[in-house]
Amino acid sequence: MNIAIFGNAMKQQTLNEVQHLIEYMADHQIHIYLSQELRQELNLRDYEVYPRVDEVMLTDIDPIDFALSVGGDGTFLTTAAAVGNKNVPILGINCGHLGFLAEVQTQDVDYIMDRLLEGDYTVEQRQLLAVTCSENGRILDPNALNEVAIMKQGLSSMITIDTMLNGEFLHSYEADGLIVATATGSTAYNMSVGGPLMTPQTPAFVLSPIASHSLNVRPLVIPDDSKIDLSIRSRNGNYLVSVDGRSHTLSDDIKLHIEKARYTVRLVQIGENGFIHSLKVKLNWGK
Repeated sequence: MNIAIFGNAMKQQTLNEVQHLIEYMADHQIHIYLSQELRQELNLRDYEVYPRVDEVMLTDIDPIDFALSVGGDGTFLTTAAAVGNKNVPILGINCGHLGFLAEVQTQDVDYIMDRLLEGDYTVEQRQLLAVTCSENGRILDPNALNEVAIMKQGLSSMITIDTMLNGEFLHSYEADGLIVATATGSTAYNMSVGGPLMTPQTPAFVLSPIASHSLNVRPLVIPDDSKIDLSIRSRNGNYLVSVDGRSHTLSDDIKLHIEKARYTVRLVQIGENGFIHSLKVKLNWGK
């Protein structure tokens, strides 16, 4: 079996957990791949034993069976961007805080890994958002698992976001910004601005304004086969677009097109770790 490990190399807790995983996998004859950052920070002596993930992904000579994301949801998004289009299932191990994507706790790692090797798991498909700029049809970053956020730049006044839905004018949002979130991302930035929560398998996206100037404008849930076109107007001539936290500054003359991506991200689920369980444990539902 071939397993790739991703993690935030700047956090000691993550490095400790990755070292533990390396020892576990060595005992179980698992072929290990590490991100370049982890290899450098762990100061491993024999780099040939732990090839770099990106080198393997480029060659496709030795396919990876699973990717482990060791950290919080931010690390999981980085992992999804790296392996998502390779159809590699991802298991999230939480060394962060809330961790809706990285659901496995570090104290359960050995038990979870045993079940993974035994084939006692399921794989969920999670929808992604693809963002295209009107400027030469440029695609922004890897696709978004959580959300695409259009925001004002710095301390400038609110922006106007003219929104078309499937070719029909929907609304001109006057706000600090607009979030287009997936069902998976409904518990992320969308939740913090009062948007609705959706179970991850819901075939829908949600449009949630950020600090809307109109109090009667509310978040809107739309089918996931919708086509969204955005034109932005601002006083300083620029705006920010964030794709799962990866930010770009664009000029107002650049329009955005957002729709469902052509591939999905595959998430490994083991035991009771899942969305409903996370609501109970991490948002204290039912308490």
